[in-house]
Amino acid sequence: MVQAYILIQTEVGKASTVAELIGKIPGVIQAEDVTGPYDVIVRAQADTVDGLGRMVVAKVQQVDGITRTLTCPVVHL
Repeated sequence: MVQAYILIQTEVGKASTVAELIGKIPGVIQAEDVTGPYDVIVRAQADTVDGLGRMVVAKVQQVDGITRTLTCPVVHL
């Protein structure tokens, strides 16, 4: 299982709606609207890195109101 944090910037006033919609995507563990340089932080998981990438591109980035994403895979050192 691969997990990652997805840092999301949204259009002004869209963070809450974006977090709610992303929270319904299969594989998303948690989606929270936050303050700071990013508007929403998501924790997601998939079986493989490729599966995680497909989720981000095909599902997360398609949510209306998102302007930019940054995916940060979790590593266990």
